[in-house]
Amino acid sequence: DGVTEVLAHRSDDLRDKFVEIPCSEDYDSHKRFEGCTPRRCGRGVTDAVITREEAERIRRIAERGLSLGGSDGGASILDLHSGALSLGKHFVNLYRYFGDKIQDIFTEEDFALYRDVRQRIQQRIAQVFGISSSAMYLTKPTFFSRMNSTGAKTTHDEYWHPHVDKVTYGSFDYTSLLYLSDYSEDFGGGRFVFMDADSNKTVEPRAGRVSFFTSGSENLHRVEKVQWGTRFAITISFTCDPEHGIGDPVLG
Repeated sequence: DGVTEVLAHRSDDLRDKFVEIPCSEDYDSHKRFEGCTPRRCGRGVTDAVITREEAERIRRIAERGLSLGGSDGGASILDLHSGALSLGKHFVNLYRYFGDKIQDIFTEEDFALYRDVRQRIQQRIAQVFGISSSAMYLTKPTFFSRMNSTGAKTTHDEYWHPHVDKVTYGSFDYTSLLYLSDYSEDFGGGRFVFMDADSNKTVEPRAGRVSFFTSGSENLHRVEKVQWGTRFAITISFTCDPEHGIGDPVLG
């Protein structure tokens, strides 16, 4: 892997750390939206937007939802927007599958917290990149992930391959991850790795930590395989294209 630098240690308490990187050409093959499409690219980490206590509350939402299903392999996802939930080797629609029972699993407070957290992350990204928060739209997929050391059973479980979000999901312009558990305490492995030409830059997850970055190939990345324990996170992504925008999830 060559040289590895740690961009954010788990023990750090970072107000705002930002590294600017030249933008890739990925954005040129998509329609540009003035005042939103990245002209300044880079990656940031902050522990000052979401509290650990809020992260724990959000993790409990993920745990309750994922307890209804879960993949046979090491990676399970729950998408509150589309209702997608890993179940065995497939996905089911949580809302169709469980119907009114959903009201016993999630509360209005859960969805209000989710919305509040999403808005704060959106505002911070807008602030750091010098764009208007109202020019950004939540986009899909936005999902909880639960990863453990179980071997992969399908390609959906192979979360560790290097990828570029803008290439994988054309709508993504800004990607964020909110970590809901602690590296080296709740799980081993599972660090987030930016793969640069000269070196790798890793982010060690910590509950409440937000890692965010422009979605083009300037931020090629991967996640290390989880060696032990369970790693929870939520991926929340934004687009500049209103046609790819989605609303916040609604209960029932």
